[in-house]
Amino acid sequence: MDPHASASLEAINSKVMRRLLPFLLLMYVLAFLDRANIGFAQKALQHDTGLSSAAFAFGAGVFFVGYALFEVPSNLLLHRVGARAWMCRIMVTWGLVSAAMSLAHTATTFYTLRFLLGVAEAGFFPGVIYYLTHWFPQRARARAVGMFYFGAPLAFIFGSPLSGSLLELNGALGLAGWQWLFLVEGVLASLVGVWAFWYLDNRPEDARWLAAEERTTLRAALDDDARAASAHGPHRILAALVDRRVLLLSLIYLLIQMSVYGVIFYLPQQVAALLGTTVGFHVGLVAALPWICALAVTWYVPRRADRTGAHRRWASALLVLAGLGIGVSGLAPSPAIGLIALCCAASGFIAAQPLFWTFPTRLLTGAAAAGGIALINSLGSLGGFIAPSLRTAAERAFSSTSAGLVVLAALLIGTLLRGDGAKAPGSIHDLLHRTR
Repeated sequence: MDPHASASLEAINSKVMRRLLPFLLLMYVLAFLDRANIGFAQKALQHDTGLSSAAFAFGAGVFFVGYALFEVPSNLLLHRVGARAWMCRIMVTWGLVSAAMSLAHTATTFYTLRFLLGVAEAGFFPGVIYYLTHWFPQRARARAVGMFYFGAPLAFIFGSPLSGSLLELNGALGLAGWQWLFLVEGVLASLVGVWAFWYLDNRPEDARWLAAEERTTLRAALDDDARAASAHGPHRILAALVDRRVLLLSLIYLLIQMSVYGVIFYLPQQVAALLGTTVGFHVGLVAALPWICALAVTWYVPRRADRTGAHRRWASALLVLAGLGIGVSGLAPSPAIGLIALCCAASGFIAAQPLFWTFPTRLLTGAAAAGGIALINSLGSLGGFIAPSLRTAAERAFSSTSAGLVVLAALLIGTLLRGDGAKAPGSIHDLLHRTR
Protein backbone atom coordinates (compact mmCIF):
# COMPACT_ATOMS: atom_id res chain seq x y z
CA MET A 1 0.00 0.00 0.00
CA ASP A 2 1.18 3.52 -0.79
CA PRO A 3 2.63 5.02 2.45
CA HIS A 4 0.81 8.30 1.82
CA ALA A 5 -2.49 6.44 1.40
CA SER A 6 -1.72 4.48 4.56
CA ALA A 7 -1.10 7.68 6.49
CA SER A 8 -4.30 9.18 5.11
CA LEU A 9 -6.28 6.08 6.11
CA GLU A 10 -4.83 6.25 9.60
CA ALA A 11 -6.03 9.84 9.91
CA ILE A 12 -9.49 8.81 8.72
CA ASN A 13 -9.56 5.96 11.24
CA SER A 14 -8.72 8.43 14.00
CA LYS A 15 -11.46 10.78 12.86
CA VAL A 16 -14.03 7.98 12.81
CA MET A 17 -12.94 6.87 16.29
CA ARG A 18 -13.39 10.37 17.66
CA ARG A 19 -16.88 10.56 16.17
CA LEU A 20 -18.28 7.11 16.93
CA LEU A 21 -16.46 5.57 19.87
CA PRO A 22 -17.44 8.05 22.62
CA PHE A 23 -21.13 7.57 21.82
CA LEU A 24 -20.85 3.78 21.47
CA LEU A 25 -18.98 3.80 24.78
CA LEU A 26 -21.85 5.63 26.44
CA MET A 27 -24.27 3.05 25.07
CA TYR A 28 -22.14 0.17 26.35
CA VAL A 29 -21.75 1.75 29.79
CA LEU A 30 -25.53 1.89 30.12
CA ALA A 31 -25.92 -1.64 28.74
CA PHE A 32 -23.43 -3.02 31.24
CA LEU A 33 -25.03 -1.11 34.10
CA ASP A 34 -28.50 -2.42 33.27
CA ARG A 35 -27.11 -5.94 32.95
CA ALA A 36 -24.93 -6.01 36.07
CA ASN A 37 -26.65 -3.64 38.53
CA ILE A 38 -28.43 -6.72 39.84
CA GLY A 39 -25.21 -7.38 41.78
CA PHE A 40 -25.61 -4.11 43.69
CA ALA A 41 -29.29 -4.72 44.30
CA GLN A 42 -28.81 -8.32 45.44
CA LYS A 43 -28.90 -8.06 49.24
CA ALA A 44 -31.60 -5.38 49.44
CA LEU A 45 -33.70 -7.11 46.78
CA GLN A 46 -33.46 -10.47 48.55
CA HIS A 47 -34.26 -8.87 51.91
CA ASP A 48 -37.37 -7.08 50.60
CA THR A 49 -38.70 -9.86 48.38
CA GLY A 50 -37.57 -13.00 50.20
CA LEU A 51 -35.69 -14.37 47.17
CA SER A 52 -33.35 -17.24 48.05
CA SER A 53 -29.74 -17.29 46.83
CA ALA A 54 -30.61 -20.02 44.32
CA ALA A 55 -33.59 -18.01 43.04
CA PHE A 56 -31.42 -14.92 42.70
CA ALA A 57 -28.75 -16.88 40.80
CA PHE A 58 -31.39 -18.29 38.43
CA GLY A 59 -32.93 -14.86 37.85
CA ALA A 60 -29.53 -13.25 37.30
CA GLY A 61 -28.67 -15.91 34.73
CA VAL A 62 -32.03 -16.25 32.94
CA PHE A 63 -31.33 -12.87 31.33
CA PHE A 64 -28.88 -14.70 29.08
CA VAL A 65 -31.44 -17.26 27.92
CA GLY A 66 -33.64 -14.53 26.43
CA TYR A 67 -30.51 -12.80 25.17
CA ALA A 68 -29.18 -15.93 23.45
CA LEU A 69 -32.49 -16.90 21.83
CA PHE A 70 -32.90 -13.57 20.03
CA GLU A 71 -29.29 -12.62 19.25
CA VAL A 72 -29.13 -13.96 15.70
CA PRO A 73 -32.58 -12.68 14.58
CA SER A 74 -31.80 -9.28 16.09
CA ASN A 75 -28.46 -8.96 14.30
CA LEU A 76 -29.95 -10.05 10.99
CA LEU A 77 -32.61 -7.36 11.38
CA LEU A 78 -29.88 -4.82 12.11
CA HIS A 79 -28.16 -5.90 8.90
CA ARG A 80 -31.43 -5.33 7.05
CA VAL A 81 -32.73 -2.06 8.55
CA GLY A 82 -29.47 -0.43 9.64
CA ALA A 83 -27.82 0.23 12.99
CA ARG A 84 -29.36 3.66 13.48
CA ALA A 85 -32.98 2.53 13.80
CA TRP A 86 -32.27 -0.86 15.36
CA MET A 87 -29.92 0.42 18.08
CA CYS A 88 -32.57 2.98 19.00
CA ARG A 89 -35.17 0.21 19.32
CA ILE A 90 -32.86 -1.97 21.42
CA MET A 91 -31.91 0.75 23.90
CA VAL A 92 -35.41 2.19 24.36
CA THR A 93 -36.99 -1.21 25.02
CA TRP A 94 -34.26 -2.50 27.33
CA GLY A 95 -34.36 0.76 29.30
CA LEU A 96 -38.11 0.41 29.82
CA VAL A 97 -37.81 -3.22 30.94
CA SER A 98 -34.90 -2.37 33.24
CA ALA A 99 -36.96 0.39 34.85
CA ALA A 100 -39.80 -2.11 35.29
CA MET A 101 -37.43 -4.23 37.41
CA SER A 102 -38.41 -1.85 40.21
CA LEU A 103 -41.69 -3.82 40.31
CA ALA A 104 -40.00 -7.22 40.84
CA HIS A 105 -41.53 -8.09 44.22
CA THR A 106 -41.99 -11.82 43.53
CA ALA A 107 -39.76 -14.55 42.14
CA THR A 108 -42.00 -15.00 39.10
CA THR A 109 -41.92 -11.29 38.26
CA PHE A 110 -38.16 -11.23 38.81
CA TYR A 111 -37.58 -14.16 36.44
CA THR A 112 -39.96 -12.76 33.81
CA LEU A 113 -38.44 -9.28 33.75
CA ARG A 114 -34.87 -10.61 33.68
CA PHE A 115 -35.79 -12.84 30.73
CA LEU A 116 -37.49 -9.93 28.93
CA LEU A 117 -34.48 -7.72 29.61
CA GLY A 118 -32.35 -10.27 27.76
CA VAL A 119 -34.82 -10.33 24.87
CA ALA A 120 -34.85 -6.53 24.67
CA GLU A 121 -31.06 -6.19 24.78
CA ALA A 122 -30.41 -9.09 22.38
CA GLY A 123 -28.34 -7.95 19.45
CA PHE A 124 -26.83 -4.87 21.07
CA PHE A 125 -23.30 -6.14 21.61
CA PRO A 126 -22.88 -8.23 18.43
CA GLY A 127 -24.66 -5.43 16.60
CA VAL A 128 -21.96 -2.96 17.65
CA ILE A 129 -19.17 -5.42 16.76
CA TYR A 130 -20.76 -5.90 13.34
CA TYR A 131 -21.33 -2.15 13.01
CA LEU A 132 -17.63 -1.50 13.65
CA THR A 133 -16.72 -3.75 10.69
CA HIS A 134 -18.55 -1.20 8.51
CA TRP A 135 -16.29 1.59 9.72
CA PHE A 136 -12.85 0.20 10.62
CA PRO A 137 -10.48 -1.82 8.42
CA GLN A 138 -8.90 -4.92 9.95
CA ARG A 139 -5.65 -3.10 10.77
CA ALA A 140 -7.50 -0.70 13.12
CA ARG A 141 -10.23 -3.02 14.36
CA ALA A 142 -8.62 -4.30 17.58
CA ARG A 143 -8.03 -0.71 18.69
CA ALA A 144 -11.61 0.26 17.87
CA VAL A 145 -13.11 -2.75 19.64
CA GLY A 146 -10.68 -2.17 22.52
CA MET A 147 -11.95 1.38 22.94
CA PHE A 148 -15.53 0.09 22.84
CA TYR A 149 -14.62 -2.36 25.59
CA PHE A 150 -13.70 0.60 27.78
CA GLY A 151 -17.45 0.63 28.41
CA ALA A 152 -17.28 -2.34 30.78
CA PRO A 153 -14.66 -0.91 33.15
CA LEU A 154 -16.11 2.60 32.83
CA ALA A 155 -19.51 1.21 33.80
CA PHE A 156 -17.99 0.07 37.07
CA ILE A 157 -15.65 3.03 37.62
CA PHE A 158 -18.51 5.53 37.36
CA GLY A 159 -21.46 3.20 37.66
CA SER A 160 -20.36 1.50 40.88
CA PRO A 161 -20.44 4.73 42.94
CA LEU A 162 -23.68 5.75 41.14
CA SER A 163 -25.32 2.42 41.93
CA GLY A 164 -24.12 2.56 45.52
CA SER A 165 -25.47 6.09 45.88
CA LEU A 166 -28.86 5.17 44.42
CA LEU A 167 -29.14 2.34 46.95
CA GLU A 168 -28.70 4.93 49.69
CA LEU A 169 -31.88 6.68 48.51
CA ASN A 170 -33.72 3.90 50.33
CA GLY A 171 -37.10 5.24 51.51
CA ALA A 172 -37.12 8.38 49.33
CA LEU A 173 -40.61 8.97 47.91
CA GLY A 174 -41.62 5.64 49.39
CA LEU A 175 -39.29 3.63 47.13
CA ALA A 176 -36.58 1.20 48.18
CA GLY A 177 -32.98 1.89 47.15
CA TRP A 178 -32.93 -1.02 44.71
CA GLN A 179 -36.06 0.40 43.04
CA TRP A 180 -34.34 3.75 42.53
CA LEU A 181 -31.36 1.88 41.08
CA PHE A 182 -33.42 0.17 38.37
CA LEU A 183 -35.61 3.20 37.60
CA VAL A 184 -32.85 5.77 37.13
CA GLU A 185 -30.47 3.60 35.14
CA GLY A 186 -33.29 2.22 32.96
CA VAL A 187 -34.62 5.66 32.05
CA LEU A 188 -31.10 6.83 31.15
CA ALA A 189 -30.76 3.96 28.67
CA SER A 190 -34.05 4.83 26.94
CA LEU A 191 -33.08 8.50 26.60
CA VAL A 192 -29.73 7.63 25.02
CA GLY A 193 -31.56 5.23 22.68
CA VAL A 194 -33.63 8.10 21.29
CA TRP A 195 -30.43 10.13 20.88
CA ALA A 196 -28.82 7.22 18.95
CA PHE A 197 -31.43 7.53 16.18
CA TRP A 198 -30.26 11.07 15.43
CA TYR A 199 -26.55 10.57 16.02
CA LEU A 200 -25.51 7.34 14.29
CA ASP A 201 -24.95 6.84 10.55
CA ASN A 202 -25.37 3.36 9.09
CA ARG A 203 -22.31 3.36 6.79
CA PRO A 204 -19.44 5.67 5.75
CA GLU A 205 -21.40 6.59 2.61
CA ASP A 206 -24.00 8.25 4.86
CA ALA A 207 -21.51 10.23 6.97
CA ARG A 208 -21.69 13.93 6.15
CA TRP A 209 -18.98 14.57 8.73
CA LEU A 210 -16.50 12.78 6.40
CA ALA A 211 -15.25 14.49 3.26
CA ALA A 212 -16.05 12.78 -0.04
CA GLU A 213 -12.41 11.75 -0.51
CA GLU A 214 -12.31 10.31 3.01
CA ARG A 215 -15.44 8.27 2.37
CA THR A 216 -13.91 6.89 -0.84
CA THR A 217 -10.61 5.97 0.82
CA LEU A 218 -12.30 4.29 3.76
CA ARG A 219 -14.72 2.40 1.49
CA ALA A 220 -11.82 1.07 -0.59
CA ALA A 221 -10.00 -0.23 2.51
CA LEU A 222 -13.15 -1.90 3.83
CA ASP A 223 -13.81 -3.51 0.45
CA ASP A 224 -10.27 -4.92 0.43
CA ASP A 225 -10.92 -6.53 3.82
CA ALA A 226 -14.25 -7.93 2.63
CA ARG A 227 -12.59 -9.56 -0.40
CA ALA A 228 -9.91 -11.10 1.82
CA ALA A 229 -12.54 -12.49 4.22
CA SER A 230 -14.68 -13.90 1.41
CA ALA A 231 -11.68 -15.83 0.10
CA HIS A 232 -11.48 -18.14 3.14
CA GLY A 233 -14.67 -17.64 5.17
CA PRO A 234 -18.30 -18.74 4.70
CA HIS A 235 -20.37 -16.51 2.41
CA ARG A 236 -23.93 -17.37 3.45
CA ILE A 237 -25.72 -17.00 6.77
CA LEU A 238 -26.48 -20.69 7.21
CA ALA A 239 -22.94 -21.69 6.29
CA ALA A 240 -21.59 -19.27 8.90
CA LEU A 241 -23.92 -20.66 11.59
CA VAL A 242 -22.63 -24.23 11.14
CA ASP A 243 -19.00 -23.42 10.33
CA ARG A 244 -16.63 -25.38 12.61
CA ARG A 245 -14.43 -22.33 13.22
CA VAL A 246 -17.43 -20.23 14.25
CA LEU A 247 -18.53 -22.95 16.69
CA LEU A 248 -15.02 -23.20 18.15
CA LEU A 249 -14.98 -19.45 18.68
CA SER A 250 -18.35 -19.75 20.40
CA LEU A 251 -16.85 -22.26 22.84
CA ILE A 252 -13.97 -19.92 23.64
CA TYR A 253 -16.34 -17.03 24.19
CA LEU A 254 -18.53 -19.18 26.45
CA LEU A 255 -15.56 -19.80 28.75
CA ILE A 256 -14.64 -16.12 28.76
CA GLN A 257 -18.17 -15.07 29.64
CA MET A 258 -18.40 -17.64 32.42
CA SER A 259 -15.36 -16.02 34.02
CA VAL A 260 -16.77 -12.50 33.49
CA TYR A 261 -20.22 -13.06 34.96
CA GLY A 262 -19.06 -15.47 37.62
CA VAL A 263 -17.25 -12.42 39.02
CA ILE A 264 -19.29 -9.32 38.24
CA PHE A 265 -22.68 -10.49 39.54
CA TYR A 266 -21.10 -10.99 42.96
CA LEU A 267 -18.32 -8.39 42.90
CA PRO A 268 -20.02 -5.80 45.18
CA GLN A 269 -20.74 -8.50 47.76
CA GLN A 270 -17.23 -9.91 47.47
CA VAL A 271 -15.65 -6.48 47.97
CA ALA A 272 -17.99 -5.79 50.90
CA ALA A 273 -16.91 -9.09 52.49
CA LEU A 274 -13.23 -8.21 52.00
CA LEU A 275 -13.80 -4.83 53.65
CA GLY A 276 -16.06 -6.21 56.38
CA THR A 277 -18.93 -3.82 55.57
CA THR A 278 -22.18 -3.60 53.60
CA VAL A 279 -22.72 -2.49 50.02
CA GLY A 280 -22.96 1.27 49.65
CA PHE A 281 -21.02 4.25 48.31
CA HIS A 282 -17.71 3.22 49.93
CA VAL A 283 -17.91 -0.31 48.54
CA GLY A 284 -18.85 1.19 45.16
CA LEU A 285 -15.64 3.24 45.16
CA VAL A 286 -13.43 0.28 46.08
CA ALA A 287 -15.25 -1.98 43.58
CA ALA A 288 -14.22 0.48 40.86
CA LEU A 289 -10.49 -0.28 41.37
CA PRO A 290 -10.39 -3.52 39.31
CA TRP A 291 -12.05 -1.70 36.43
CA ILE A 292 -9.53 1.14 36.51
CA CYS A 293 -6.81 -1.48 36.07
CA ALA A 294 -8.84 -3.15 33.30
CA LEU A 295 -9.19 0.21 31.56
CA ALA A 296 -5.42 0.72 31.49
CA VAL A 297 -4.68 -2.79 30.22
CA THR A 298 -7.44 -2.60 27.59
CA TRP A 299 -6.01 0.69 26.34
CA TYR A 300 -2.46 -0.71 26.00
CA VAL A 301 -2.77 -4.32 24.85
CA PRO A 302 -4.93 -4.03 21.67
CA ARG A 303 -2.66 -1.26 20.37
CA ARG A 304 0.38 -3.41 21.08
CA ALA A 305 -1.26 -6.43 19.42
CA ASP A 306 -2.23 -4.40 16.32
CA ARG A 307 1.37 -3.24 15.93
CA THR A 308 2.91 -6.70 16.36
CA GLY A 309 0.14 -8.89 14.99
CA ALA A 310 0.41 -11.11 18.09
CA HIS A 311 -3.29 -11.14 18.92
CA ARG A 312 -3.35 -14.85 19.73
CA ARG A 313 -0.40 -14.75 22.12
CA TRP A 314 -1.71 -11.73 23.99
CA ALA A 315 -5.22 -13.18 24.25
CA SER A 316 -3.93 -16.45 25.72
CA ALA A 317 -1.73 -14.66 28.25
CA LEU A 318 -4.57 -12.41 29.37
CA LEU A 319 -6.92 -15.35 29.87
CA VAL A 320 -4.33 -17.08 32.07
CA LEU A 321 -4.06 -13.85 34.08
CA ALA A 322 -7.86 -13.75 34.42
CA GLY A 323 -8.06 -17.35 35.61
CA LEU A 324 -5.32 -16.89 38.19
CA GLY A 325 -6.91 -13.67 39.43
CA ILE A 326 -10.33 -15.30 39.83
CA GLY A 327 -8.90 -18.26 41.74
CA VAL A 328 -6.66 -16.23 44.04
CA SER A 329 -9.45 -13.73 44.81
CA GLY A 330 -11.45 -16.55 46.37
CA LEU A 331 -8.55 -17.80 48.48
CA ALA A 332 -6.86 -14.50 49.37
CA PRO A 333 -5.54 -14.37 52.95
CA SER A 334 -5.96 -10.58 53.14
CA PRO A 335 -8.18 -7.84 51.65
CA ALA A 336 -5.19 -6.32 49.81
CA ILE A 337 -4.31 -9.57 48.04
CA GLY A 338 -7.98 -10.17 47.26
CA LEU A 339 -8.31 -6.76 45.62
CA ILE A 340 -5.08 -7.21 43.64
CA ALA A 341 -6.36 -10.57 42.42
CA LEU A 342 -9.66 -9.00 41.35
CA CYS A 343 -7.70 -6.33 39.48
CA CYS A 344 -5.81 -9.08 37.61
CA ALA A 345 -9.04 -10.95 36.86
CA ALA A 346 -10.85 -7.90 35.49
CA SER A 347 -7.83 -6.78 33.46
CA GLY A 348 -7.44 -10.23 31.94
CA PHE A 349 -10.98 -11.02 30.91
CA ILE A 350 -11.82 -7.50 29.71
CA ALA A 351 -8.63 -6.86 27.69
CA ALA A 352 -8.70 -10.33 26.10
CA GLN A 353 -12.07 -9.75 24.46
CA PRO A 354 -11.15 -7.04 21.89
CA LEU A 355 -8.39 -9.38 20.71
CA PHE A 356 -10.82 -12.28 20.55
CA TRP A 357 -13.19 -10.37 18.25
CA THR A 358 -10.48 -9.84 15.63
CA PHE A 359 -10.74 -13.55 14.77
CA PRO A 360 -14.41 -13.78 13.70
CA THR A 361 -14.33 -10.34 12.01
CA ARG A 362 -11.32 -11.49 9.99
CA LEU A 363 -13.18 -14.65 8.98
CA LEU A 364 -16.67 -13.32 8.19
CA THR A 365 -18.17 -10.57 6.07
CA GLY A 366 -21.61 -9.26 5.03
CA ALA A 367 -24.73 -11.10 6.19
CA ALA A 368 -22.53 -14.07 7.21
CA ALA A 369 -20.73 -11.72 9.61
CA ALA A 370 -24.04 -10.46 11.05
CA GLY A 371 -25.23 -14.02 11.68
CA GLY A 372 -21.89 -15.52 12.73
CA ILE A 373 -20.95 -12.76 15.16
CA ALA A 374 -24.41 -12.94 16.71
CA LEU A 375 -24.17 -16.73 17.06
CA ILE A 376 -20.78 -16.51 18.77
CA ASN A 377 -22.06 -13.89 21.18
CA SER A 378 -25.33 -15.77 21.67
CA LEU A 379 -23.80 -19.13 22.54
CA GLY A 380 -20.97 -17.51 24.44
CA SER A 381 -23.30 -15.36 26.50
CA LEU A 382 -24.90 -18.51 27.90
CA GLY A 383 -21.85 -18.42 30.15
CA GLY A 384 -23.68 -15.65 31.98
CA PHE A 385 -26.51 -18.11 32.65
CA ILE A 386 -24.24 -21.01 33.62
CA ALA A 387 -21.76 -19.13 35.82
CA PRO A 388 -24.04 -17.92 38.68
CA SER A 389 -25.68 -21.33 39.10
CA LEU A 390 -22.36 -23.15 38.78
CA ARG A 391 -20.77 -20.87 41.37
CA THR A 392 -23.69 -21.35 43.79
CA ALA A 393 -23.67 -25.14 43.28
CA ALA A 394 -19.92 -25.35 43.92
CA GLU A 395 -20.22 -23.29 47.10
CA ARG A 396 -22.95 -25.63 48.34
CA ALA A 397 -21.13 -28.82 47.35
CA PHE A 398 -17.88 -27.83 49.07
CA SER A 399 -19.47 -25.75 51.86
CA SER A 400 -17.12 -22.92 50.99
CA THR A 401 -17.73 -19.41 49.66
CA SER A 402 -14.43 -19.70 47.75
CA ALA A 403 -15.27 -22.90 45.90
CA GLY A 404 -17.28 -21.26 43.12
CA LEU A 405 -14.45 -18.92 42.14
CA VAL A 406 -11.90 -21.73 42.23
CA VAL A 407 -14.07 -23.90 39.95
CA LEU A 408 -14.50 -21.05 37.44
CA ALA A 409 -10.75 -20.40 37.46
CA ALA A 410 -9.97 -24.09 37.00
CA LEU A 411 -12.31 -24.33 33.99
CA LEU A 412 -10.71 -21.35 32.26
CA ILE A 413 -7.08 -22.22 32.94
CA GLY A 414 -7.60 -25.96 32.58
CA THR A 415 -9.03 -25.57 29.08
CA LEU A 416 -6.39 -23.04 28.13
CA LEU A 417 -3.46 -25.18 29.27
CA ARG A 418 -4.89 -28.66 28.74
CA GLY A 419 -2.20 -31.08 27.67
CA ASP A 420 1.44 -30.16 27.17
CA GLY A 421 1.47 -26.44 27.77
CA ALA A 422 -0.25 -23.53 26.08
CA LYS A 423 -0.07 -25.03 22.60
CA ALA A 424 -1.83 -28.26 23.46
CA PRO A 425 -4.31 -29.52 20.85
CA GLY A 426 -7.78 -28.60 22.00
CA SER A 427 -6.61 -25.68 24.12
CA ILE A 428 -7.96 -22.16 23.64
CA HIS A 429 -4.54 -21.14 22.32
CA ASP A 430 -4.75 -23.84 19.63
CA LEU A 431 -8.37 -23.01 18.77
CA LEU A 432 -7.45 -19.36 18.18
CA HIS A 433 -4.57 -20.50 16.01
CA ARG A 434 -6.90 -22.64 13.86
CA THR A 435 -9.40 -19.81 13.30
CA ARG A 436 -6.87 -17.44 11.78
